[in-house]
Amino acid sequence: MSFDREWREIQERAARSAGAGPGLAARHDDLGRVGHAARTLHGRFADDATSADTATEEAARSLSRHGFASGRALTVTADAWAARAGTLLDACAHIANHLDRTVAAHRAEDTRIAADLSLSRVDSRLT
Repeated sequence: MSFDREWREIQERAARSAGAGPGLAARHDDLGRVGHAARTLHGRFADDATSADTATEEAARSLSRHGFASGRALTVTADAWAARAGTLLDACAHIANHLDRTVAAHRAEDTRIAADLSLSRVDSRLT
């Protein structure tokens, strides 16, 4: 399944789980799946995006050495690819890290709320 399709399905599930209420609701497992997809994409793309770097650099140097203008064009293209690949890798890492922090923050908040509710029940019984 493509990342775009999986992301749309996650958004649709979140919208359905929100019901008629306002806002977007996402469960921890939904956030975990998106974070996992971002980490997986990052790992796979990091390997694939750079797999041809050495061969491309060698080809560009060889073409340039033999007087072909395409050598410089290949270098410019490879540099542009590297910049865009780096941007995508940074975005995937940012998404994964943000969702990890979001899930952790929500769990901590849930724990705090549960503790507060327990304390309020104890307090109400003592008074």
